Amino acid sequence: MSGTPALKTKLFNDTDDLNDFSAYPERIRAMAKAFPDMDVLKVEERVCTWAELLPQTNKVANTLKSRGLGRGDKVAVLAKSSVEYVEVFLGALQAGLCVVPLSGMASSLQLAGMVRDSGASMVFVSNSAKDLIIPFKGDVDTVSGDGYIAFDFVEDGWQSYSDLINGASAEDLIVDILPEDPFNLIYSSGTTGVPKGIEQSHYMRNQHVVRFEAMGFSSEAVTLISTALYSNTTLVALLPTLALGGRVVLMPKFDTVKFLDLAETEKVSHTMLVPVQYQRILAHEDFDKYDLSNFELKMSTSAPLREGVKQDALNRWPGKLIEIYGLTEGGIGTALSVTEFPDKLASVGKPGEGVDLRIIDEAGNQLPQGEIGEIVGRSDAMMTGYHNRPDLTDAMLWMAPDGKKFFKSGDMGRFDEDGFLYLLDRIKDMIISGGFNIYAADIETELMLHESVKDVAVIGIPSEEWGETPLALVVLNENANGSSNDIKSWVNERLGKTQRISGVEFRDDLPRSTIGKILKRELREEYI
Repeated sequence: MSGTPALKTKLFNDTDDLNDFSAYPERIRAMAKAFPDMDVLKVEERVCTWAELLPQTNKVANTLKSRGLGRGDKVAVLAKSSVEYVEVFLGALQAGLCVVPLSGMASSLQLAGMVRDSGASMVFVSNSAKDLIIPFKGDVDTVSGDGYIAFDFVEDGWQSYSDLINGASAEDLIVDILPEDPFNLIYSSGTTGVPKGIEQSHYMRNQHVVRFEAMGFSSEAVTLISTALYSNTTLVALLPTLALGGRVVLMPKFDTVKFLDLAETEKVSHTMLVPVQYQRILAHEDFDKYDLSNFELKMSTSAPLREGVKQDALNRWPGKLIEIYGLTEGGIGTALSVTEFPDKLASVGKPGEGVDLRIIDEAGNQLPQGEIGEIVGRSDAMMTGYHNRPDLTDAMLWMAPDGKKFFKSGDMGRFDEDGFLYLLDRIKDMIISGGFNIYAADIETELMLHESVKDVAVIGIPSEEWGETPLALVVLNENANGSSNDIKSWVNERLGKTQRISGVEFRDDLPRSTIGKILKRELREEYI
């Protein structure tokens, strides 16, 4: 694959050396040529070789071109994971377009705002999500009447996907991709208004491929994907696998037993999971009966992986386990090889290759090792910016004394004497009680050591005496017999005086996003 000559770009990393850059469509064409008969993609019972998949993506690309779409234009997708979804994603990239993957967890009102904000010209939809589109269908100026495409249903006012690409050329469409060209636009989660659109460039995605190749992804990889395609968690594993000639097994919906069945029968070697999935898989009563010996690498991201879960996976699940901490916006990234550093399980590891992380105080001053502050970082993989929101992009930046731009994480943390990073809390989730900063993560870590505690979230609730006070919301293990007062007394004996919780309340479960993050904002709302 030919490289792009070194040139100056508008990227945040400010690099002049882009000789290792290869546009994603170029990588895909090379893999299809090298492995035409390989079963590259399996979704449920459907299996595609490159000889079948690439012509379909080319049809998509040529169809989009025929509709007058080209470099930088956008198409949105709101659908369950499917072969057709992958075809549209890859085909849009072949045509030089930017893909806008939409979340089925968003409201119809939010989705309308995202489509308008993105300027998408077409919206591809599966039957499972069409009811979210119908309320604003026809009301978005950039999407024409025939711009609503149905993947798997037939209905008036929707153009069939198969009819759309039928008759289109299956020949390669070659578009000269520049490093700063938009690759995808991912909207962050939010409960009100239009979430922020995070624009990632082709250069940023290229760096993900380079990093995953260094981690062991290759043409021998069989990667099992069980999170939704609108999530960056999914894309950072799926895209490098395809680009490096590996095989992808895609689950439209996560199911513990189905995951284990596929892992065994498909001889899966790589996967990316979120913490709640690890918990469910390892807790399954038949986990130890499955042959998982082909696993080489398991990754966890999106939320902190509990120390006990890391240890359990280390003991019982073959292959390396790496926890990744980072932002969809990029710039910040650490990796903890659980296998190599079993004595650092409470951390999220060290900064990755090319990542510069620092800790700053509220005034923006850099803090020394060991002190707690906000985590900021920069790397060779950083977003272009928040779409249409330069004000929000500027607000995220921290300028180092040497003039380099860092992204603020919104997370509190500290480095230990060995350079390992420890997360403490989101700044907005930090509890301030009687003038003292209390980090929920510290309390949660202690509570997870109690034999009755299966899961926990600590939040700050209003207190007339202290302003805020920490409250523990606990999910009990089966057959647990500890009372709330027992657990409260037990943990308070282990905590510092300023950390002590005011109470323990039991819950059947804790609300989580689709990628496993506990929604503390929802938990706090009922107490405000």
